[in-house]
Amino acid sequence: MAAINYYDVILKPVVSETSMNAMAQKKYTFLVAPEATKSQVKEAVEKMFPGTKVSSVNTMNKPGKDRRRGMVIGKTAKTKKAIVTLTEDSKEIEVFQGL
Repeated sequence: MAAINYYDVILKPVVSETSMNAMAQKKYTFLVAPEATKSQVKEAVEKMFPGTKVSSVNTMNKPGKDRRRGMVIGKTAKTKKAIVTLTEDSKEIEVFQGL
């Protein structure tokens, strides 16, 4: 397996009502690469957003769904979601400030 760089780990932020409400407790939700580990997600967040310190990372795997187009059955891509909790003295993540 090829090594994953930190800028390949975080794909995009998740913008939903639940994730926006969790920002009050300094919890941020990201879509991450399916093969990324918790330690890689922690390292990527701390490098991409200077001044942040991660206290914990929770991950969830979502398998691909079966989809049909006539007789042909295929699968959608599997995804992985990570909820990153920052420490109390950590700086906020600016990506979510304008939302």
